[in-house]
Amino acid sequence: MDNFTKKERERGIYKVTVVGSIINLLLVLGKFTAGILGRSAAMIADAVHSLSDFVTDIIVIVFVKISSKPKDEEHKYGHGKFETLATLMIGFILLLVGAMIAYNGTKDIIAVIKGATLESPGMIAFWAAIVSIILKEVLCRYTVFQGRKLKSDVVVANAWHHRSDALSSIGTAVGIGGAVFLGQKWTVLDPVAAIVVSVFIIRTSVQLMKPAIDELMEKSLPTATESEIREIVGSFNGVSGLHNLYTRKIGNGCAIEFHIRMDGGTTLEETHRKITEIEKKLQEQYGPDTHVMIHMEPVKQECKDKG
Repeated sequence: MDNFTKKERERGIYKVTVVGSIINLLLVLGKFTAGILGRSAAMIADAVHSLSDFVTDIIVIVFVKISSKPKDEEHKYGHGKFETLATLMIGFILLLVGAMIAYNGTKDIIAVIKGATLESPGMIAFWAAIVSIILKEVLCRYTVFQGRKLKSDVVVANAWHHRSDALSSIGTAVGIGGAVFLGQKWTVLDPVAAIVVSVFIIRTSVQLMKPAIDELMEKSLPTATESEIREIVGSFNGVSGLHNLYTRKIGNGCAIEFHIRMDGGTTLEETHRKITEIEKKLQEQYGPDTHVMIHMEPVKQECKDKG
């Protein structure tokens, strides 16, 4: 995995997000135009979904800039959680968009059940949906690749937002295509497809928000990671009894705090050297911005006697 400086990482996130925002803006304008000219409520709803994508691109740009700021007197752990907050906001926007699409689709279906007739959409709306599917799937794959390369959760989250827009457009294309090619009786496929897609959108939003909420609630790192930390620390000669291990994620980095035991007869200089080596090893493993706090205690006399 590539290692980037803060500036390179920030520049990379900006680049991928700007590419996405330009495509999203073009899709918003194109979908609204196709929805109005093609008389398709589903396409207009899809345009609103793309608009939410464009809004989240702006959120990413603003919050990543803040999260990249160095530590200061008011934020001694840095600003990494602003990136987590951005991920949570993206998930929440997705949840609202999914709920809105489901509401509008349900309303149209109820209207049809009561005897109303939905207007058949035009072909321009169908082709707009096809173009959207292709562009958003390509954009999703590109953004996921870049997000993982840059080790940015918020960029990966934004990629799934692109994927949800592609799924929305698939549902829109199916609904519009059914209404166009199967005749007036099947215009109800438009809102039905929209509701099915909304379920996927809501599911994606929950998957994004859960880890972000866990991080904001100071959830510990995975058990496997904590076990790995214990193994790394335990590999140093003269170090034993790791306890009171506290871990948490901070944006793209993490914080690791624990107590260890060392021979009470060890000089202060030797103890400091050993602790510095442990910190360096942990930062090599989990990133240079990893916050490491180590409290040293002398080995208890009874423990030494037993040894």
